Amino acid sequence: MPNPASASPSDAGYLPGSAEYRRVSRALFLAGLATFATIYCTQPLLPLLADTFAVSPATSALSVSATTLALGAALLLLGPLSEAYGRVTIMHVSLFGSAVVTLLTAVAPTWTVLLVLRALLGLTVAGLPAVAVAYLREEIAPGARAQATGLYIGGTAIGGMLGRLVSGVLADVGGWRLAVGGIGALALACALAVRVLVPASRHFEPVPLRPADLTAMTRRVLVDPALLALYAIAFLTMGAFVGTYNAMGFRLAGDPYHLSVGVAGLVFVVYALGSVSSTYAGRQADRVGYRTVVPVAIVVMLVGLLLTLATPLPVVVLGLAVLTTGFFACHGVASGWVAARAAVGGPGAGQAGSLYLFGYYLGSSVAGTVAGMAWSRGRWPLVDALTVTLVALALVLALVLRRIPSLLEPKADDPGVVGM
Repeated sequence: MPNPASASPSDAGYLPGSAEYRRVSRALFLAGLATFATIYCTQPLLPLLADTFAVSPATSALSVSATTLALGAALLLLGPLSEAYGRVTIMHVSLFGSAVVTLLTAVAPTWTVLLVLRALLGLTVAGLPAVAVAYLREEIAPGARAQATGLYIGGTAIGGMLGRLVSGVLADVGGWRLAVGGIGALALACALAVRVLVPASRHFEPVPLRPADLTAMTRRVLVDPALLALYAIAFLTMGAFVGTYNAMGFRLAGDPYHLSVGVAGLVFVVYALGSVSSTYAGRQADRVGYRTVVPVAIVVMLVGLLLTLATPLPVVVLGLAVLTTGFFACHGVASGWVAARAAVGGPGAGQAGSLYLFGYYLGSSVAGTVAGMAWSRGRWPLVDALTVTLVALALVLALVLRRIPSLLEPKADDPGVVGM
């Protein structure tokens, strides 16, 4: 009798326990790690960059915002392209391209050149987030998709942690150039590993890029009220998350902490909790449904933000840990929800995922920069007021989502469709 864990993926997709499922999980974990390490490697370096190039906190934050803004714009193109040309090729080009650009950034001679390269990074790095969740939706068996997506989001959490932590430590050793170069080398190693590991698409069905078809697909993912609410939740929660961490570097460098870049970067160890929470939340979403898990995760974010109002450093770090736990749980489930709901109506999972991530990175760019302004004008209380407001609005939308009709009835073999 054949082992169900090693069943052919031609039927319903890779099942947990199969060799192919493990390869997909490891490849997407490493891909997420590399992508988010390169995107956020300059975040703990903001005070150092501000001093080195004689720019303000808000201007130094552009080293992050330029990347995320360009990334968001590129997603609008790569989402439709992935529907026609496939996921895996775009994934490989993105990973290798972003590694090369990061290595070039390490030798940028001026602030202007650095910003141009960081914007170029946003264009090259966009391929992975544009296709990852859609690829998982196509290749993983029903009932395990939210869990697999959670593992991928866990990789992004670890990547965010390593990007910030490693760059902070390397900056203390040899300055910001060594820090960025080290992350570029890590990204290149991950790109090579993914090239070996990731299986070719088995269930992808190309959609011709005819203007009429593209217009219809785009219209469909722009008129669904649930998808629109999820795009807005991405904007609000990511904006609050990045705004908090952007300003936190300046807070820990000043009174009463006076921490070095490397020591302050240790707070990013809490990103490991995001890897755990996204995976756990994905399993819960497969069991009880997306719309049950998302509002709970957002409430956890609110609790974390309120804790950061305290002065004692252990309580501040605890607040960051709680915030990070809630954020990655929310993002892991919400991104899978977008792909699941969009797939119900036909082609468009990649397009919807790109629009979700466009909102996600637009929130990072806008709120990340505004948080720098808030820090300059009102220090941490004003930053926290900004981020709490954003997350409270996201909670309202998550509660509204509970009242929007599902597109599918729950199925015994795929409880993850609950609430789509």
